[in-house]
Amino acid sequence: MTDESFMAARSRKTTPRRIRGMAVRGALAMIAFWLVVMTVLYFAMDRFQQPRAARVTASGQLEIPRHRDGHFRVAGAVNGEPVMFLVDTGASIVSVSDALAGRAALAGRESASFRTAGGERTGQIGRADVVSLQGGFRVTQLRVGIGLAMGNDTEALLGQNFLQHFDVQMDRDRMVLRPRAR
Repeated sequence: MTDESFMAARSRKTTPRRIRGMAVRGALAMIAFWLVVMTVLYFAMDRFQQPRAARVTASGQLEIPRHRDGHFRVAGAVNGEPVMFLVDTGASIVSVSDALAGRAALAGRESASFRTAGGERTGQIGRADVVSLQGGFRVTQLRVGIGLAMGNDTEALLGQNFLQHFDVQMDRDRMVLRPRAR
């Protein structure tokens, strides 16, 4: 056997060091694969969890689809400040966070006490020049509760003092607001 053939035979042999290297590369490839799969699933679920947008129909009514968590959400604004409203038919008034109230420059603040599902809370009542929903649904000079704590200062509750200005119909998977005939 020549030196060259001996070296070639030796290089073809699988050494323990080479096996370890292949095992590490295989494990890293498997980890990378599962990281990619989990990232794709995360973004797919995040998109799936986003509420479907409300829409205005040709007849001028606002259809708000029920979100997967059972609530109705609709984009709107308080004094032009964007907000995502959670429609709360059990709430007496529209309610916003302190931060949103500041950005919306709510006027005439006075101390108030609120009875909520979580118990009694102190806060304030202010007045919004305009509370509006997409599609031109709006109410002017509306009392607004201040001090809502939902974890996100771009979310608010849309209460009965807004809803009472519209005909509201709710079925299994949607809520419909219609302007009242005057």
